[in-house]
Amino acid sequence: MSILDNFNYRITGDDHLPKVVFLHGLMGFLNNWGSVTRRLSIKYQCLVYDQRGHGKSMKPLSGYHPKDFADDLFQILEALGWSSINLVGHSMGGRNALYFSYLYPHMLKSLVIEDIGPEGDPDNYLYYQDMLGVIPTPFASKPEIQNYFEHRFVSDFKTKENPKTIIPFLMANLEEKSDGKYDWKFSKQGIIDSVMQGRSEDSWLLIDRISVPTLYMRGENSKDLKKPVFERVLLQNKLITGIEISDAGHWIHSDQPEVFAKELESFLDRINH
Repeated sequence: MSILDNFNYRITGDDHLPKVVFLHGLMGFLNNWGSVTRRLSIKYQCLVYDQRGHGKSMKPLSGYHPKDFADDLFQILEALGWSSINLVGHSMGGRNALYFSYLYPHMLKSLVIEDIGPEGDPDNYLYYQDMLGVIPTPFASKPEIQNYFEHRFVSDFKTKENPKTIIPFLMANLEEKSDGKYDWKFSKQGIIDSVMQGRSEDSWLLIDRISVPTLYMRGENSKDLKKPVFERVLLQNKLITGIEISDAGHWIHSDQPEVFAKELESFLDRINH
C-alpha cells in the first residue's frame, strides 16, 4: 500500500514543469486552492491535497503536531519522485510548511507562508473548540444548514474574521454522510489537536533556520498575523521578503484572489525561470 492511498490529492500541469505544492489551512481542503492552481498550472506542475484529519484524507486519532504533517508531505513527495519543490502554505498549512523547511531543507527550492506567525498561543485552540461546539451538527438537510448560517450563527458565535468570509468556508466543509445527515468533512478532534499542538510553543528558531528564498504574506486586516510579528519575521532572516495585501484578512487568497495569485506567480517566476 502506498502512502498516496491515505490522501486525497490532485496534480495539474505537465511533468516537466517546476513543482509547486500547496498546503491548505485549518478546516480546509484541496479545493481551496482551485483558482490559484488553474492559473499557475500553465507554467508549474501543482500538487494540492487534503492534509491529515481534513477532507477525504486519513483521519487518525492522534498525530497532529506540525512534524506529523511535515512527515506526511515528505513521504508523499518520495512516492511521487518529486524534489526541489516550491512550497506554499496558508495558516496551519504555513506552519506545517515552516516545519517542513526545518526538517527537510534539501527538498525545498522556495517557501511561501500566507498569514501565520511563529509565535506561540497555547489557548488559541479554545476559539475553534468553542466555535465547533456551538454549530449544531449534524444537520438534517441542506436547507437546515442554510437557515442556521443565515440566521443564527452570527449571534451564536463571534468570529475573528468577517463572517461573510468564514460562513461559506464552514458550509463547504459539510457533507452528506451515509445516514443522510450532514456533518463535517474533517475530524473535529483532529482540528482542535492541530491547533493545540501547533501553537503550544513558538517557532522563531525555525524562522532563523529558513535556508531558501521565502515570501511572507500578510493580510492588511488580519487578526491572526499581527503587524509587529510580521515586521519582526522580516528582520529575522535575510532570505525572507514580505508583502502586505490591502483589503484582505486572514484568507488572502480568498479575499483578494487576483492580487494573491499575481504576487505568488511573480515570486515563483523569479525563482524558477
